[in-house]
Amino acid sequence: MPGRPRDPDLEKRLLVAAWSLLQSRGYDALKLTEVAVQAHAHRTDVYRRWSSKAQLVVDVLAEHLPPVSDPDAGTLRADLAAMVEDFAASWSSSWVDGLMGLVADLHHDPDAELAFRRMAEGRGEPLRNAIIRATRRGEIGALPDLSLVGDLIEGPLMHRRMLGRQPLTPEYLDTITDLAYRWLTGARVAP
Repeated sequence: MPGRPRDPDLEKRLLVAAWSLLQSRGYDALKLTEVAVQAHAHRTDVYRRWSSKAQLVVDVLAEHLPPVSDPDAGTLRADLAAMVEDFAASWSSSWVDGLMGLVADLHHDPDAELAFRRMAEGRGEPLRNAIIRATRRGEIGALPDLSLVGDLIEGPLMHRRMLGRQPLTPEYLDTITDLAYRWLTGARVAP
């Protein structure tokens, strides 16, 4: 006796519902049972796919975060500016307020932590590509530690938004872009 047919749109509805709740209520208030209700699904539908809230939210972020562009604008400075804008769009989202709760939960959920790291690495791919292109064009010398470059760009955005609770203004983004560019190219940073 065959079971009922699988709903091909169920996972998509669950991810959309979780994204909506994450944005409106934040990570800490997100409940898997509410995701099911909003998606017109059963609680077991959620738990069959994700064994923890952290795992669900990592998949939601991978699906819904604004993409990081890989512009190849012809100069490292232009590529960095485009990527800083994209990173800032993510860090300016309302869901960021609950990110500390997610990070704390990742510590206790190795599967979610691995998925989060993979997502972060994927989002860093355009930056790696820009550095490689700039090296090939002769704009910069030897390849720097690419993870450090990402930390130097996203770290200030994250800190300003999450800990400083300040907006990411265009002037601030230009400063981050200029500092990263100067550090990578060895240009002198004005005092």
